[in-house]
Amino acid sequence: MFKGKRPTLKKQIMNLKKVTLENADEVTKPILQATKDQMGMIPNMFAFMANNPAQLDAYTKTDTTFRQNSGLTPKEQEVVLLSVAVENKCTYCVAAHSFIGKNQSGLTDDELDTLRNKQKLADKKLEALHQFTQRMMEKRGFADESDREALFNAGYDEKTILGVVTGIGLKTLSNYFNHQAETPLDEAFATFEWEPEKG
Repeated sequence: MFKGKRPTLKKQIMNLKKVTLENADEVTKPILQATKDQMGMIPNMFAFMANNPAQLDAYTKTDTTFRQNSGLTPKEQEVVLLSVAVENKCTYCVAAHSFIGKNQSGLTDDELDTLRNKQKLADKKLEALHQFTQRMMEKRGFADESDREALFNAGYDEKTILGVVTGIGLKTLSNYFNHQAETPLDEAFATFEWEPEKG
């Protein structure tokens, strides 16, 4: 299904240097250390984000509360985050969240393929969440009554809308960052490399 490739190092738009545990400041060092302890690595995105402590701190805190307090299951969280990353054409985040979706959040290969290709999920409830997230992105947050009704008819509620907004904010932080940094894909995520459709 997914082709394993060695990540291609791109010439970056910006001249950001990777921040390491040795040269990290007092804000970013504990974040990078906790990430390494949890994942066994410091992803490139975190190492480059650490050039601005506010960026890395905001991203990791938002990610933590989204995971713990959004009211969405791990699988639903990845549906939202992958939907946003695909819509924003973020090659890094689509690969990273495909990895997380398969290895941690319980998405099947078919579900990953569907989300990565902006197709319809077989699970009607997950598809309603997918569709609502897409509508929110397309309409810049101005989802209308029919969009909300379709979400509610699938078993979701107003709290879900707020969770989706949080997920969109979280991924907008990382997607826009990666567009500017042209963050090279980590080898850990290389199997899930993704490119948006042309056009």
